Amino acid sequence: MNKTLIAAGLLLALLTGIGISLFFGRDTNRNTFVTVTGDAETKVRPDTAEITFSVVTQSSQALTAQQDNAKRSEAVKQAIEAATAGVSIEVKTSNYSLDPERDYSGRMPRIVGYEVKNSITVRVGSLENIGGIIDAATKAGANSVEGIRFVVGEASPSQGDALALATKKAMAKAESIATAVNGRVIRIVETREHGIALPEPRRDWEYKASANTMADVAPNAVTPIQPGDVPVRSDVVLVVEIALNR
Repeated sequence: MNKTLIAAGLLLALLTGIGISLFFGRDTNRNTFVTVTGDAETKVRPDTAEITFSVVTQSSQALTAQQDNAKRSEAVKQAIEAATAGVSIEVKTSNYSLDPERDYSGRMPRIVGYEVKNSITVRVGSLENIGGIIDAATKAGANSVEGIRFVVGEASPSQGDALALATKKAMAKAESIATAVNGRVIRIVETREHGIALPEPRRDWEYKASANTMADVAPNAVTPIQPGDVPVRSDVVLVVEIALNR
């Protein structure tokens, strides 16, 4: 019995020793993996604009306010389409609301009327038409221009420029790390990229629908709009393999 236990113990010790030896024997790969990031930003002339108009109507009766709004909104839509004949545009309803107007002067608030607001967003690729679109919409009945947003199309070459610069920055970091640990970058294992065109701050105007407002504007005047440049940003994440020199 004692001899058997001794033999088993020796065998276990031998196997354990072999296992440890094999484990360390496999631990000969002196490569390591590092995650680095890079970012870049360039500026480019926008090629698309999004304009949001609103038609706001009030009445003591909800149905009257709603019907009046529907007529004005349809007129605005037709005016926009006429002002952009031959130009590719997208017109959509971005918001619609019907809210009661209350009088809080008494002990209890009471409904004294209703307000209907229909917001229309126009996406147009011809920036030269923006002023004309605004003028046509306000003349047709839009009494609020809630903002203009300038954007860059996804196929813009500037996004590729930003991506290339961000990638170079990430690789420069990887090379610096490899040099610091006495190694070299041998391959890129994984790449992740996030590129966006940062919109300019919304530019808000409020147009009051009244005869006096339109009378103050010269008959042939066009609202001047200067889009400026839009920043395009790219963020890159690289996972690289670094071979450590022995």
